Amino acid sequence: MPAPLFIHSATARPALRELCHRGLAWGLGPLLIGIAAVVLAIGSDYAGRLNLAMFGAEPLLAFLLLPAGFAALTYLGARFMPGTQGSGIPQTIAALDATVVIKDDKLLSLRIALGKALLTLGGLTIGASIGREGPMVQIGASIMHAFYGRGPFQCASQRRIFVLAGGAAGIAAAFNTPLAGIMFAIEELSKKHVFNANSSTLITVILSGLISLSLLGNYTYFGTTGVSLDWHSSALAILVCGAVGGAAGGVFSRLFIGAMFSLPERLPTLIKQHPLAFAALCGLLLAVLGFCSGGMVLGTGYEPARLALQEDVVLPWYFGMTKMAATLLSSVSGISGGVFAPSLAVGAGIGDNLAGLFPALAPHAAIILLVMAAYLSGVTRAPVTSFIIMMEMTNSHQMLLPLMSASVAASAVSKWICPKSLYHALAEKFLPPAAAQAAGSIMLHQP
Repeated sequence: MPAPLFIHSATARPALRELCHRGLAWGLGPLLIGIAAVVLAIGSDYAGRLNLAMFGAEPLLAFLLLPAGFAALTYLGARFMPGTQGSGIPQTIAALDATVVIKDDKLLSLRIALGKALLTLGGLTIGASIGREGPMVQIGASIMHAFYGRGPFQCASQRRIFVLAGGAAGIAAAFNTPLAGIMFAIEELSKKHVFNANSSTLITVILSGLISLSLLGNYTYFGTTGVSLDWHSSALAILVCGAVGGAAGGVFSRLFIGAMFSLPERLPTLIKQHPLAFAALCGLLLAVLGFCSGGMVLGTGYEPARLALQEDVVLPWYFGMTKMAATLLSSVSGISGGVFAPSLAVGAGIGDNLAGLFPALAPHAAIILLVMAAYLSGVTRAPVTSFIIMMEMTNSHQMLLPLMSASVAASAVSKWICPKSLYHALAEKFLPPAAAQAAGSIMLHQP
C-alpha cells in the first residue's frame, strides 16, 4: 500500500506547483496592474495640480523648468532606466513581433515598469504634453511578462499571451474601458498575429479593472454626455468630422515618423551625439507654446477637452494646433510619456474649430466627440479601439454608429497621408535590423 501513496504524492506535487504558478500569474498579475493603474492615475492628478500651481504663480518658470526638466528626464532614462523612453506601446509591440531573442530588460521588465511610472509622473509635473495611458500598456505588459519563464510558462506562445494580456489590461485600467482594452489587444498589439488569448486576456482585464473600480469608484473618464445624432440626417457631419480628424491624425503621425527616421543627414547624428541638448531645445520650444497659450497646452489637456465636451465651452482657436505641436515636441524629445490623452485634447480643439466654422453641421458636443474619436483613430490607426474608447469614456452608447463611421473614415484618410502605422513604425527602433526590415515590409503590404 505505501507505494501507490508515494506515487500519488509524487504526481500531486508537480500538479500543485503548476496550479500555484497559474494562480499567481492570472491572479496576482492583474492585481498588480490594477494597483499600478490607480497609483499612476492618482499621481498624475497630483502632478497636474502641482504644475498648474507652479505656472499659475509664475508663468516664466516654464522657461527654466521645461528645458532643464526635459534634459534631466532624458538623462535619467538613458542612464538608469533604458527602455522607458517614449510611449511604451512600441516596446510592447516589438516584444510581440520579435522573431529573435531580445534581452528582456531592453523592452519589458519590472525595473522598466517602475522607471516608466516615475519618469511619466516627472514629465507631467513639469508640464510635458504627455499621457499615462501608453505607459500603462508597457507597465502592464512588464508585470505580466515577469511571470514568463517560471513554472509551466516556458514557451514563446505563453510569453506572447502574457504580453498581450498585460498590455490590454494596462490600457483598460488607465481609461476604465475594459472593452477597449480587449479591442486594443486584438487590433493594435496583435496586428501581425492570430489573437488566441481570449480567455487569458479577459481574465486579466476584468480582474485589473475590478481593482481600479474598487479603489477609484465607477467613473467615466470624461463624464457622461447625452448628445445624439440622427444617422440619416447627420451623414455629412459624420463624414466631415471623420475626414478632418483623420487628416490631422495622419499629419501628426507623418511628422512624428519623419522626425524619428527622415531628418536631413546630419541632424540624426547631432541629436544622437547631444541628446540632452536636443531634449532641452524641445523643452524650450514647449515653454514658448505654454507661455503663449497661458499654460493651456501643457500637461495631458484633459481639462480643456472635458470643458469643451461636457460644458460646451469654446476653446481658443489656436488650441488644437498648438496642442498637436506641444505633443510632437514632447514625444520626439526622448522623455517617457504617451500620446493617447493629448491626442484626445487635440481632437477636442480641432472639433471646436470645426463647430465654430460650421455651426449648423451638428451640435457642438457631437462634433467634438466625433473629431476626438477620428483624430485618435488617425494617430493610432486603430478605429475600433478609438470609437469604443470614446463611447466608454463618455457613456455615449447612443453615438455608437456615428463614432464607428467617423473612426473608420478617419483611419482610411490617415493611411492615405501616412502609409505606415505610427506605433509599428516606432517599434522597428527596438527590433534587431533584420527583424525590423521584415516588420516594415509586412506593415507596408497590409491592406
